[in-house]
Amino acid sequence: MRYLTLTALACVTAISTTAHARAPRFEANIVRTTHGIPHVTASNWRGIGYGVGYAYAQDNLCMLAEEFVTVAGERSLHFGPANKAISGFEPIENIASDTFFRGVIDLPRLRATMARASAPSVQLRTGYVAGYNRLLRDLGAGNVPVACRGKAWVKPIGMDDMLRLGEKQALLAGSLALAPAIAAAAPPLATQPAQGASLGLPAIHETGIGSNGWAFGAETTANGRGVLVGNPHFPWEGPSRFYQMHITIPGVIDVMGAAIAGAPLPTIGFNKDIAWTHTVTAARHFTVFELKLDPTDPTSYMVDGKSEKMTPKIVSVPMPNGAPPVSRTLYNSRFGHVLAMPAAGLGWTSVNAFAMRDANQNNQRLLDTWVSIGQARTVGGIKQTVQTTLGIPWVNTIAADRNGDTLLADVTAVPNVSAAKIASCATPRSAPLAGNFVLLDGSRATCDWDAAPGTPVAGLMPASDQAVFERRDYVANSNDSYWLTHPAAPATPLSPILGTARTERSLRTRSGLLEIQRALATGKIDQAVARDMQFANKSLAVELVLDEVLALCAGQADLVAACETLAKWDRRFDIDSRGAYLFVAFWDGAMAVRGKWAVPFNVNDPVNTPRDLITEGEIGAKLLAALRAGVTRLATENIAIDARWGDVQFAVRGTERIAIHGAHGNLGVLNVQMSDKVTGGLVPRHGTSYVQVVSFDETGVIADANLSYSQSTDPASPWYGDQTRNYSTKTWTRLPFTPAQVRAAAVGAAVRLRE
Repeated sequence: MRYLTLTALACVTAISTTAHARAPRFEANIVRTTHGIPHVTASNWRGIGYGVGYAYAQDNLCMLAEEFVTVAGERSLHFGPANKAISGFEPIENIASDTFFRGVIDLPRLRATMARASAPSVQLRTGYVAGYNRLLRDLGAGNVPVACRGKAWVKPIGMDDMLRLGEKQALLAGSLALAPAIAAAAPPLATQPAQGASLGLPAIHETGIGSNGWAFGAETTANGRGVLVGNPHFPWEGPSRFYQMHITIPGVIDVMGAAIAGAPLPTIGFNKDIAWTHTVTAARHFTVFELKLDPTDPTSYMVDGKSEKMTPKIVSVPMPNGAPPVSRTLYNSRFGHVLAMPAAGLGWTSVNAFAMRDANQNNQRLLDTWVSIGQARTVGGIKQTVQTTLGIPWVNTIAADRNGDTLLADVTAVPNVSAAKIASCATPRSAPLAGNFVLLDGSRATCDWDAAPGTPVAGLMPASDQAVFERRDYVANSNDSYWLTHPAAPATPLSPILGTARTERSLRTRSGLLEIQRALATGKIDQAVARDMQFANKSLAVELVLDEVLALCAGQADLVAACETLAKWDRRFDIDSRGAYLFVAFWDGAMAVRGKWAVPFNVNDPVNTPRDLITEGEIGAKLLAALRAGVTRLATENIAIDARWGDVQFAVRGTERIAIHGAHGNLGVLNVQMSDKVTGGLVPRHGTSYVQVVSFDETGVIADANLSYSQSTDPASPWYGDQTRNYSTKTWTRLPFTPAQVRAAAVGAAVRLRE
């Protein structure tokens, strides 16, 4: 993007004499500070949306314009049906994406719900539309960023675009994750080509979503006030990237933080009294129902002995270059959209079909929930909000306040199915699939979700049946279930739909709890300690096995160089660490070795078990084989076994390669980086994104942050790689929050927008 100077931007906001005669419908003031963070001030919610939409489009116009193409179901038209893009967290073919968005998003229903929405919700969206469109007008066709200049899909948007985008965000961890299966579903012998026959179920650790969230209270902090650590692990590319912002309506709201594309206010952040973050919850936000089909019709199913007809919906997907549109038929049932995943045993046959119902469909409570969180003054206020609205879609809420109270609320839009219902409504397929989702018997009406009094939507689980923890020492979550929020007080098991209990935790969960315990053993938590813990780049896997592996490989003539490299390694995943990639390659194979722990998981010691690597016999031979395979892998990739980690893992910004620290969470590394192989190394795809450490003093808030991939996706922007370089060197930015701090950190002149 050819960036206009702030002075020039001020000029393009000049308004006519006629417009001065009446109050502007949209008005916002934008001040940019270090790293291009926009501070948007307005007198109403409409102005906030206006300013945020304008600023976000300045920094990420091409990406956001493409996202509006995606949710409109027009990717095939503009980019070809066979090409792929990241629609949610994983790649999907454009034709499947378009079929999903055109067939699943119920725009008339979204419009009807919007007509009853709160004033802030309506105004924020209305303002965002106006701000985005204003930026397009101010740029003109010739100044659109090079990446999308002259493209037909860069065009003004309307409220429907915002509704579709909001629905997509609500469905990210539910329907959208199964979009290919929904788009591929076709009855046996149908003329519609059955697609996705290879679709299976990804392992939990491969789903690509995660985060760490810690909140420390008065009993564990140096000044007796709360400290919040947030480290969401999200994509480095695409619309799920975080974007920093600060919004202020004097006397109404003053909150700073970050949000993903299209969000008109921070969804992770802080005000002067509270700070909060989110981690993807282990709860399931949909259920799958096994349908018993009518023997006479594969598009009808039996419920309590009576046949019910599926509802077909013909979806027409426009094609490029004047080709005729492709039509597909999706099917719906009383239990939701029919899907097909034959490789997972969920094919549509003449006997059975499968449908999924998503608790977040038409969840337009999201904006109101985050408006209320941003206005809260205590963690009690946040608790009340998430419990009342049930508007948080698929994340835990972790918070701390200046009073030294902490909160972890695993309260989201979850299907209301109890443990008893899951057991009584199981089919023979339910148990094998339990690690991925809850499968219920769709042949009985009583197996549908239960209605509970007081919920905003029938069928949602009431907050009273979900998990809430309030403590004065600390709470923590790294995407395992609610069960081990605090190791001294494991929770009572709840419905399985909320996640597992009394089972082995991930290495990352264990690592986080161990690091917290070790830090507290040496003193209290303050801003500096919390910052250092985030980028320590330790690995619990290394701690558990490396000494034993070194002893095992002693005397192995072909592994001398490998063993010497691992012995000299600093056992970290810092950019200067040498030997880190060799261990990664070894661990990729060693993880699959069954029975390798001498001490199995102990429910009474979940943080420290399993442990003690077995190195004798067959297990030892398999571990040595994994190390040899790792050496071979590095040779094949032409990477030295003692390569510097920052030369192996790097981010590309133009012609620059920026060394990146951190590693995959399956190593028990808290600073997660899930990277893709490229020639010569690895490039981050998903991991540490917007990191914030927030504490409080007598009068205000102290916030340090880093946005690992930087604010802008436009190579012409000054904010395309600046924070990525800071991340590489573990440099934090003290965020300006008060008016005086914002003025002191301002970059250029303020921009006033009116129309």
